[in-house]
Amino acid sequence: MNNRRWLRPFLIIFALLIFVVSLLVSSSIVSSLEAHIKDLEMHVRELETHVKGLETVVEERRTEELRKMELWVDAMRSINNADENTDLSLAIAVLENNNTIPVVVLDDGGDISLYRNIELPEGCDTVAVLDGVVKSAKDKGYVIPMELAPYDGYLSICYNESLALSHFSDILASQSALLESQSVLLDSQSDLLFRISCYPYIQLAVVVLFFVVCFLAVLSSKRAEQNRVWVGLSKETAHQLGTPISSLMAWTEVLKEKYPYDELVPEMERDVARLQRVAERFSKIGSKPEPMVEDVVEVVKRAVDYVKRRSPSKVEYVMNFPKRPVMVRVNSPLLEWVIENLCKNAVDAMNGAGVITISVLQNDDMAFIEVTDTGKGIAKSYHKRVFEPGYTTKQRGWGLGLSLAKRIMNEYHKGRIFVKNSTLGKGTTFRLELKK
Repeated sequence: MNNRRWLRPFLIIFALLIFVVSLLVSSSIVSSLEAHIKDLEMHVRELETHVKGLETVVEERRTEELRKMELWVDAMRSINNADENTDLSLAIAVLENNNTIPVVVLDDGGDISLYRNIELPEGCDTVAVLDGVVKSAKDKGYVIPMELAPYDGYLSICYNESLALSHFSDILASQSALLESQSVLLDSQSDLLFRISCYPYIQLAVVVLFFVVCFLAVLSSKRAEQNRVWVGLSKETAHQLGTPISSLMAWTEVLKEKYPYDELVPEMERDVARLQRVAERFSKIGSKPEPMVEDVVEVVKRAVDYVKRRSPSKVEYVMNFPKRPVMVRVNSPLLEWVIENLCKNAVDAMNGAGVITISVLQNDDMAFIEVTDTGKGIAKSYHKRVFEPGYTTKQRGWGLGLSLAKRIMNEYHKGRIFVKNSTLGKGTTFRLELKK
């Protein structure tokens, strides 16, 4: 017993120790990971600044090359429209100064008429290389149309980025890809940090859940053991009562023969029969009751008649029963006990003086039994608590009557019992519902 008494605190302390150690370890990991994430965030911000700078440089170079190509096209247009008196030195200088931007000029038929600044590998198919440049220019939108003299058609000036701009574009693409990968890594690290931070609390929840399950299992085991003890005690009580009851029944028969007209003998016979029924109830505890189809009205009458003969003279019983039978599958000894218990509680609530009304009602699917008293009533906040084991307002009560009544109704009859209504100082109505 001493070992068991110290086992629970030891397990609780051990669980708390595990939690504290896990919390310290995870805190250390979280601290180092937070420092790493901060460094990574700083690196990502620097990389973002670098990428934005590259984007600005690339955009400026692209705009500059577009402006150069527009001047180049204007120079070609000037040469195409010039006469013998036009000074072409500036136009020719503009054309000659373009040494970096690849250019392919197409006539109105789509044939290549001129190209510049395009490196042709030795032994390659020149037309295929130039067609590739033209296709790339068209895909990027690097095409400038140039009209020739009136009615002479037009030219399409296709150009690509210069080698320097292409180099900057490649660097920008690689840096953007690196930025994206670093951002994904930062997100994953942040998610990992969150998981590690939550780990000790998840572990604590698992430990608590484990202890709760163990506690419920032990509690269930104890309750099952207690139930077995009570069942055994009840059966033993019923067995011990059997002999004296049989003796009393025999003496009752002797008294009936010796005093056939004595009014007390039938009453004694009824009490002995009642005692035999109580013993029968004790003997059936722990076994599954066998319900039978019976008239609920007759069951209620038997219970009320028994309580009525033992109630104070100032208690009046009023019974409202239907004219036709109310047939329901019930265990009559258990249902009688419920009715008796409600009537006894009503007598106590009225302090031995008042009116108890018992009504039996029915519809197509259900049968209803209502017990109404003119007692002190029950506050609304206690309508459910009165069915809890141990709850009682009596000085000598155990608080088990209504709890057992609820169990009999719920588990054995698949019905229910509840406080239908109650008014303080005026009375209470309990209702039983039974399925047909």
